[in-house]
Amino acid sequence: MNLDWGIIWDSRQVLLQGAAMTVMLTVVTMALAVPGGMVLALMRLSSNRVANGVAVAIVEFFRNLPLILVIYWAFYVMPMALDVQFSAVTTALVALVLNVSAYNSETFRAGINSIRKGQMEAALAMGMSRRQAMFKVLVPQAARRILPVLASTWISLFKDTSLVSVIAVSELAYASMQVRAQSFRVLEMLTAMAVIYWLMGYPQAKLVDWIHRKYGVKEPEFIE
Repeated sequence: MNLDWGIIWDSRQVLLQGAAMTVMLTVVTMALAVPGGMVLALMRLSSNRVANGVAVAIVEFFRNLPLILVIYWAFYVMPMALDVQFSAVTTALVALVLNVSAYNSETFRAGINSIRKGQMEAALAMGMSRRQAMFKVLVPQAARRILPVLASTWISLFKDTSLVSVIAVSELAYASMQVRAQSFRVLEMLTAMAVIYWLMGYPQAKLVDWIHRKYGVKEPEFIE
């Protein structure tokens, strides 16, 4: 087998640019999907039936569709429906944000529901409005509890950004496949892509492990 590992070094600029795009997509998506998920969670917890129904429809729609289908939908259907042409990067961000917001919504909702109802009742008894009690008492506690789950979602999102390569967004997977197509160096480029993803993902995974140890909810130990 005639291997040419030098192609990886020769293509380093393209690969680094692809890796930078992968990081950018992950950061921007999560920066938008966290507040998006919070809004959807509060809508689902609202006593307003319209707000609750809209949130349920959005969450169940995007949570139960394959992400790659959402990407195709955003790329081909959304421009026709809105009569607006978006760039591939913008389209990718829209699809990723919608998908991750749906999952974050359920994470936030579960975190808020995990706080004992007595705390809401105590806050109301102290003269707080329901809104004040939600944002000053329940949400801060829920945020600490859900931090490990959000960190895990981050890791999944980092890997899922490779799916936007199907609409020619020049992130790491697409950049690697382009070099592979031009050089016919399949083994070398797939290996390079795997190594780069691992080198970028491993430190993030270790950080998530640390967050789980530090912020994970632990059941109290009872002494017999």
